[in-house]
Amino acid sequence: MSELDERQVPDGAADRLDKVVAKLFGVSRGRAMDWIAEGRVRIDGKRAPKGAPVPAGARISVERPPPDQPEPQPELAIRIVHADQHVIVADKPAGMPSHPLKPGEKGTAANALVGRFPELASVGPSLREGGLVHRLDTDTSGLLLAARTDAAYRMLRAQFTARTVEKGYLALAAGELHAGGEIALPLAHDPHDARRMMAISDPLYGEAHAARAAVTRFAPVERRGGFTLLEIEIPTGVMHQIRAHLAFIGHPLAGDALYGGPLLAGLGRHFLHAARLAFAHPDGSRARYESPLPPDLATALAAL
Repeated sequence: MSELDERQVPDGAADRLDKVVAKLFGVSRGRAMDWIAEGRVRIDGKRAPKGAPVPAGARISVERPPPDQPEPQPELAIRIVHADQHVIVADKPAGMPSHPLKPGEKGTAANALVGRFPELASVGPSLREGGLVHRLDTDTSGLLLAARTDAAYRMLRAQFTARTVEKGYLALAAGELHAGGEIALPLAHDPHDARRMMAISDPLYGEAHAARAAVTRFAPVERRGGFTLLEIEIPTGVMHQIRAHLAFIGHPLAGDALYGGPLLAGLGRHFLHAARLAFAHPDGSRARYESPLPPDLATALAAL
């Protein structure tokens, strides 16, 4: 919720509105101008442009926007796989976004983690992410990694950038695959559907549409009822990467209606689970964590 904050301009502080707001409320001049443009600022109860002169003694009121930090929600159900002084590894359930996309949004993994580990609210360059160093799609379950200090955050993000973090998934793909392989095609937003990503095989098109490099490696584990359970590893991390790559080769995820995957009885989401995560821990060790298939995916697989 927004918070109304009202203050009086002291003697000697008369100036144009944006400068007065910045000084009185302890924010940058850019933030002050944003508040004025959004209609959050009043001089003696009346709106005014950023360059309006403000005399001493005037009362400035600001309707502060909700804070960028996720609102703590310790009651949200999320399993903590590991916690130490540097990192937290959580097992995110399906249906829970990784972090808020706008101030005040609730129900995300970041809200849950900040509720249990308050220091996460101030870690990383984007406070809205609550210390998370990567993310999962809302309907993808599995392992999420958060940093408890800025130093740990920088170290972990450097590993993701260098592609040295092992990210392993279990996925159920439509059709039968008898051999593993690698899909190394960049991904860009689908110009016909903003919700989707698309694999780009034309380098010129990819360059023109800011396609991002993406590599997906897969190996079949077992085949059941016209589907193949895959172990997948992705050194890169692009939005919808596994979903878009598997759809490109004609084997979309079971339950992934957005990418043309066939529905499975009793399964209300796509079959994708972040089952393994390994990285260089800030304490110098090599950390590795695993998560079993959650009940909804295990039941759907067993029913095939």
